[in-house]
Amino acid sequence: MKSSTLSLEKIDSLFPDALSKDKKAQAKTLFLKRLSVAAHRYYGGKIQMVPKCGIYGFNWFNVWYTPGVSKISTSIRDDNDISFETTCRGNTVAVISDSTRVLGDGDCTPSGGLGVMEGKALIMKYLGGVDAVPLCVDSKGPDGKNDPQKIIEFVKMCQHSFGAVNLEDISQPNCFRVLDDLRDACDIPVWHDDAQGTACVTLAGIINALILAGKKIPDVKIVLLGAGAANTTIARLLMLDGAKGENIILFDTKGALHSGRKDIASDPANYRKWELCQSTNPKNVLTHEEAFNGADVLVALSTPGPDTVKPEWIRAMAPKSIVFVCANPVPEIWPHAAKEAGAFIVATGRGDFPNQVNNSICFPGLLKGALAVRAKKISDTMAIRCAYSLANFAQARGINPDNIVPRMDESDVFAVEAADVAEQAVKEGLARIPKTRDEVYAWAKKDIENSRKLFDSMIKEGFIAEPPESMILEARDWALTQV
Repeated sequence: MKSSTLSLEKIDSLFPDALSKDKKAQAKTLFLKRLSVAAHRYYGGKIQMVPKCGIYGFNWFNVWYTPGVSKISTSIRDDNDISFETTCRGNTVAVISDSTRVLGDGDCTPSGGLGVMEGKALIMKYLGGVDAVPLCVDSKGPDGKNDPQKIIEFVKMCQHSFGAVNLEDISQPNCFRVLDDLRDACDIPVWHDDAQGTACVTLAGIINALILAGKKIPDVKIVLLGAGAANTTIARLLMLDGAKGENIILFDTKGALHSGRKDIASDPANYRKWELCQSTNPKNVLTHEEAFNGADVLVALSTPGPDTVKPEWIRAMAPKSIVFVCANPVPEIWPHAAKEAGAFIVATGRGDFPNQVNNSICFPGLLKGALAVRAKKISDTMAIRCAYSLANFAQARGINPDNIVPRMDESDVFAVEAADVAEQAVKEGLARIPKTRDEVYAWAKKDIENSRKLFDSMIKEGFIAEPPESMILEARDWALTQV
């Protein structure tokens, strides 16, 4: 392994031990941003189109293209399902966004989200053996406002080229309507990863964290800081899995959700939040101080920190408290500060801290499972099955307070969750081509192995050049001057 790769793997060793924990955390964040810009320029993006068929002489173009391909078109015309077998459609996902809520940076314009969607496609290929196409669209209407109907119509028109759709970085409340309408309107699965993917991994983490804390989901008091697409979906999945609405309190930017929130009740677009106003917080708790008092679990997906969550709030929580602070790029409180305030388990959305609760360990395997059986949709119970697949995988190899969910480098987890999700789709009658769990696992495992071999061979043969060491050192040195 070359030195530049090694130094980035051991990211903490790039920074002097003399730095305080806060300054080191800040420096790492700045370093990764600076390096990201340099590396994206160096490669000109992250993905490219690579053929999956061979050219064994120029006459093969007559097979892959005209005149031979004419038979493919007429066959699909007579039976559209043949498209899943004879084109790339059966293993290809569209990653679609209007880039109105990109990570923690808000509206970045349509093309501003392309780097994130490319990253999604890269992760799908490497971790799940799934091909993906990033598509960033302009959803603004004549009045300059973002119109969810434009995204809905776009997806309905392009769905025939894909086996599934992954929605991403669409601002709320538009994201709720887009997902709900498309789940009903499309003949292929439509998945909103910010909401459903984050909810799956969060539920998996909570399942295992509660085991370590010796607590049960129906008994715990849960605070959800932030009421966007992710946390509203997390609340819904938690209740479907046994959490009690009376023990759940959500906060948005205007305060706690409760049945007296007339501002939400009067906005038809916010129907998902209004449902939660009616099904949670029946005691009308209004303040953070009251909500955190005796709380067992915090799930924060709100304003990036590190001062959004106060140490005194965590100190007021119940013994063996569980704190998920998952804002990107900076968690609502640094993990070390949360631990110092008494948290038993701390998770973030970042890979450079323990317990990364990130949808990257969910969507590659889940979508692979849906594609395997040509699922018509991805139900909430399929999502919950995925969460338990992740939790069970981690339990089987051992969990502890700093290791509650699978990591991205545990490659077998993606084939396992593909098999579990596919099995659930078959059980619910949502699979067009029912397969056994073992069949899906074997297919997914082989595809994932082949995808990684493709990456490795392209690096080995020099088609992908390793970034120079100087790029990493320059980013490190610059970051150190900023803290």
